[in-house]
Amino acid sequence: MTGVPASTAGGTGRAPAPGGKLGAAAVNQASLWNIANILTMIRLVLVPGFVMLLLADGGYDPGMRAWAWAAFAVAMITDIFDGHLARTYNLVTDFGKIADPIADKAIMGAALICLSLLGDLPWWVTGVILFRELGITLMRFWVIRHGVIPASRGGKLKTLAQGTATGMYVLALTGPLATLRFWVMALAVVLTVVTGLDYVRQAIVLRRQGLAAQRADAGPVS
Repeated sequence: MTGVPASTAGGTGRAPAPGGKLGAAAVNQASLWNIANILTMIRLVLVPGFVMLLLADGGYDPGMRAWAWAAFAVAMITDIFDGHLARTYNLVTDFGKIADPIADKAIMGAALICLSLLGDLPWWVTGVILFRELGITLMRFWVIRHGVIPASRGGKLKTLAQGTATGMYVLALTGPLATLRFWVMALAVVLTVVTGLDYVRQAIVLRRQGLAAQRADAGPVS
């Protein structure tokens, strides 16, 4: 979820003035218990359940892995809808801005680590994806005082490829489908690296522009 900070209390910021009119400073504030935040909470709760299902019986029960895939798919779907609902209906809260990216990283990180533990996915793939995701998150905080790096079309495609490929690895696929998931994951890794480098470039440009603006505002030193 993205947007401006909002209080976790429901209602409006000021009581109506005499005559039934709101004061000029009145603002709408989203409640903590809105549908967007509830979907984010559901995604967080799904993480331990997903891990238990994926690792059940040593991780080799096709039925349990199918249930794990269902939990993973629900998490990915809620990730799409909670942000859309928050922006569309002005349901952005401070909790959502913090919890939403945590939930995203938690479900994807749990899936990748578990798959590597089971020997289904090379550790270097897990390392590249997690390093990129955590690194870009930290970099966003590094430059946030200069501006916000918007999500790019490539970044959205990367997220789709990662979710699709990881979901295919969660399922106990064999034959041609197992070969297909390899190539989908290869595409996801390429997009992960390419978009990560692009975000680094944007962050450097944004920071330089911010520092230049600060020097211009400070004026010449006497």
